[in-house]
Amino acid sequence: MFVKVCGLATTADIDVAAEAGADAIGLVISGTSVRGLGRDRVPGLVAHVPDGVVSVLVVNDTPAAEAARIAADLGFDALQLHGRAYGRAEFEAAAGILPRLWRATALADGPDTRVGALGEEVLLLDSPKAGSGSRWDLSLLDTARPEGHWLLAGGLAPGNVAEAIATARPWGVDVSSGVESAPGVKDHGLVRAFVAAAKSAAPAQPRDASARQYG
Repeated sequence: MFVKVCGLATTADIDVAAEAGADAIGLVISGTSVRGLGRDRVPGLVAHVPDGVVSVLVVNDTPAAEAARIAADLGFDALQLHGRAYGRAEFEAAAGILPRLWRATALADGPDTRVGALGEEVLLLDSPKAGSGSRWDLSLLDTARPEGHWLLAGGLAPGNVAEAIATARPWGVDVSSGVESAPGVKDHGLVRAFVAAAKSAAPAQPRDASARQYG
């Protein structure tokens, strides 16, 4: 099970997530998110991500090409474009700068749920209000379940991630608010517990070499 821990804010957060076994970490640049980082803080954090862990720049209100330039310049492995503001043209513009793109969306927006539909290598399905910690109706996946490299997000926490994996059968999971002691503040014990619970859940799809190759 591929695990991404998102919205990290300190080098200690990164150390704990990596040591717990997370496959990817997300750093957020956003003017609307409590987890948004000032751009002066990002270089030191992304440089701290150890080899073998995928570093993902997450944006929801930065123009796609600008975000791709930032990600490329700072050495991120991938760029996650999050929300309805990013359509095919935005993905194409970003791909010309940084080819490794992730697409994050909500089923409530009626997206194309085919992984790679906009050129992305990973699709993330989230709750309608990203970062809120709100769970969403996983039965919606019965008629729109992706295949391949897709992550389940939205309202996940150490106590419910195994059940969510069994229900949704994702390739991986993404967590942010579910491992916090306060908005934007990661609880290291919860991070460890989440990664352990997710990793112990039986993967629903065959695991291939690309799971770790995401670095």
